[in-house]
Amino acid sequence: MPEGPIAQGEIAALTRRFGQVAKTTDREFGIVKSDLTALRLQVGNLDQKTGNLDAKVDGLTGEVRVLSEKIDRNQAQIVELLTQLIGRNPNAT
Repeated sequence: MPEGPIAQGEIAALTRRFGQVAKTTDREFGIVKSDLTALRLQVGNLDQKTGNLDAKVDGLTGEVRVLSEKIDRNQAQIVELLTQLIGRNPNAT
């Protein structure tokens, strides 16, 4: 059954709109794909930086431990020296 000119015009308009929507969808999909690629690169960079931070934190933890041991030794020496001074006459030579 042949379609009338109005129906053919509507079909042509719908076909054009479908084509426009398809182009827009393709373009938006390309943008999303590009953004996803950029995001993956940033996540990869953050993973590397996080790995480096873990190593630095481990190194700092070791340094703090060493400093803490030195402080403990120094405090023990100070206590020992103060203990030796208790009961002495400060004016005695």
